[in-house]
Amino acid sequence: MDKLSLIGIFIGLLAIIGGQILEGGRIRSLLQITAFFIVIGGTMGAVLLQSSAAHFKAGVKMFRWILQPPEQNLEGWVKQILAWSNTARRGGLLALEGPMQAEKDPFVKRALQMLVDGAEPEAIRHTMELEIDVYEENCRAAAKIWEAAGGYAPTIGILGAVMGLIHVMENLSDPAKLGSGIAVAFVATIYGVGSANLFFLPIGNKLKSIIGREVKRRELVVEGLFGIAHGENPRIIDSKLRGFLI
Repeated sequence: MDKLSLIGIFIGLLAIIGGQILEGGRIRSLLQITAFFIVIGGTMGAVLLQSSAAHFKAGVKMFRWILQPPEQNLEGWVKQILAWSNTARRGGLLALEGPMQAEKDPFVKRALQMLVDGAEPEAIRHTMELEIDVYEENCRAAAKIWEAAGGYAPTIGILGAVMGLIHVMENLSDPAKLGSGIAVAFVATIYGVGSANLFFLPIGNKLKSIIGREVKRRELVVEGLFGIAHGENPRIIDSKLRGFLI
């Protein structure tokens, strides 16, 4: 569980709600279902329009990384690769079939499979680096739905504000209806700007950071297995992989 994300969300909401209370306002004044529907619904529609179905679904699923990011212990992977290197030096590449069968990470398992099958080192590197490039491209395209939402939400919020003012202008002769129209106008702007800067954009940026670390982890694995395929000394492999920990 990423506690920092939870703390960030809590502090952001606390600042907005606390500021409203300190100014003598009511929390209920910020709760406008019409404004919420306009901003969130309009933003989602715009994001769906610009995205492919696959990238949109992937981007939504990636939200769980904000609270529970994938395991990215690079130090642990260095130790694991060195253990595989020592195993291969003692029993040959076929000795890695056991670790390959036990490996749960599909990417690492495919790389180990190529190693056990006796593929050329350059072929292993080329194949796995191509897979990394495709993975990174797809993940970044999926994460961009959150950036896109952060770009559209403030504009949709302004649209909601204009709609609220139109409602006000249409009912100038009926003072009872003016309050609701003005409320929608201002709260829609708050929803648009607030959701973009407190949620959508930070989520997009954090996902990009996680993707970058995941790509780095995969590159570390490829470099390590490339060294094993070349029959390099474990100490040399360790020295090369330490560069990924800087």
